[in-house]
Amino acid sequence: MREGLAWLGRAPWARSTPAYRIARVAARVALQGACGFRVDAEGHEILPSGGYMLVGATHRGWMDPFLVLHALPPAPRAWFLGGAATAFDRPWKEWLLRTVGGMLPVWRGGVGVDHHVAAARAVIDAGAVFVMFPEGGIAGPPDRPSTFRHGTALIALRTDPTIVPFAMAGSAELYRGKRFATRILPATSVRGLLGAEMPALLPEPGSREELALARLLTSRLEALLAPAVADLHPRTVDPPTRKRRWTGLTWLFVGRPRTGGGEHRP
Repeated sequence: MREGLAWLGRAPWARSTPAYRIARVAARVALQGACGFRVDAEGHEILPSGGYMLVGATHRGWMDPFLVLHALPPAPRAWFLGGAATAFDRPWKEWLLRTVGGMLPVWRGGVGVDHHVAAARAVIDAGAVFVMFPEGGIAGPPDRPSTFRHGTALIALRTDPTIVPFAMAGSAELYRGKRFATRILPATSVRGLLGAEMPALLPEPGSREELALARLLTSRLEALLAPAVADLHPRTVDPPTRKRRWTGLTWLFVGRPRTGGGEHRP
């Protein structure tokens, strides 16, 4: 089955198309109007002009991509890696994704990151925004990131992009009137994160040395985002006396967890 750039069939684009603008307005009406969601957003004034990787945490549910889009201007537009099994389960979904753009479907269980590296490079070269959620799934505490996987760091090492850390909180539980908080942190880079431990020459792709460097880069990203998430979380917490209406919104697109709290992936 095709995925990523092969499925898209052309280069990603940074422009905001009419279909994309309409989709943004419709999402805002539904989420902020009908659902009463409120977002306290910070940092949009320090965003780079385009052509960068946005690394977001915490990832706790289907609302997180919308929090990213809320924080970003219509152009340059964002591109996400998404589960192909979900994207292809209905013909209308695939049609919508092709029309609106913004998603590069991938099949879970693949080996290596070469397809993802190619997708990231194409998005960034187009002047758009390549979005990664390094936790890899949506299970975890609401007030701090769960363990980051190394895929985001490997992609960053091989593409050397401008990196924009993005902290968000509030999406673990959804109900009408829910509050969220997001913060865009100052842009950085692989060299900026690794500092003196940045080697003069990057290791060979796929080598043990590259994986070790990816682990170090991952830990630096975690250390950067965790305090921001912890600071944002209290703004999203309502008192226990607040009545929760429409709590089913939490599982609208991801399904309820199985007994034992199994992890769900978007």
